[in-house]
Amino acid sequence: MDCLWKPRTRPAAFILACGDGNSRLSSLHWTRWNGRSAVARGVNVVNDCKPYCAAGTFHSYPVVVRFDRAEPWKKHPRVQHFTQLTLVFPGARPAGYERTVTYPLWN
Repeated sequence: MDCLWKPRTRPAAFILACGDGNSRLSSLHWTRWNGRSAVARGVNVVNDCKPYCAAGTFHSYPVVVRFDRAEPWKKHPRVQHFTQLTLVFPGARPAGYERTVTYPLWN
């Protein structure tokens, strides 16, 4: 599901911070997409919010993206959606981020 609650398959981009767009995935190239998981390589574009978010600078970090834990979508139970997102940074990563970061996805 994207920020507008629309189902997407193999998106080229995905917003992680729906409220302000300060973190997003772009240039996604999918190597796997099935009912159990999806894996892509791409870029995480993150605002450093220095000195504050409106005046911050966006930085790009290579990332491996994994969606998993498919479950029925509450709005449309016949539609499955991934409920967990994992980001793995193989090189540089945003300040304060671990090498591997896992987030729950909205339902």
